[in-house]
Amino acid sequence: MANVFFDTNVLLYLLSEDTSKADRAEDLVALGGTISVQVLNEFASVATRKLGMSHAEIRDVLQPIRAICAVTPLTLDIHDHALGLSERYGFSIYDALIVAAALAANCDTLYTEDLQDGQIIDGRLTITNPFKASI
Repeated sequence: MANVFFDTNVLLYLLSEDTSKADRAEDLVALGGTISVQVLNEFASVATRKLGMSHAEIRDVLQPIRAICAVTPLTLDIHDHALGLSERYGFSIYDALIVAAALAANCDTLYTEDLQDGQIIDGRLTITNPFKASI
């Protein structure tokens, strides 16, 4: 199994009414992988603002994810690398931070819907849309 990193949008599909995407996200996350503190923050933000979840509900959803997935902290090195990735690839700073964290965690696959499926970053990280077949 590849060393994978999950973008926030993949984790949010765990809560989706789209059962195909929710099931796919659950299957992937159950295999384990890596997320960053940014992913946890973005998940909490969307869950409160758009889904109306309480903090207790968010903790209940994130607890098993945190138990299954390694969590990469955000560091100054990741920030600096993200600025360069943003400039080189035209990513938003937030997308670049996800990519930089995946690279720092030595992941070879980044599961996301937000970037170009199949794109290879720095010759070692492949962007993969895990829902492509169901779109």
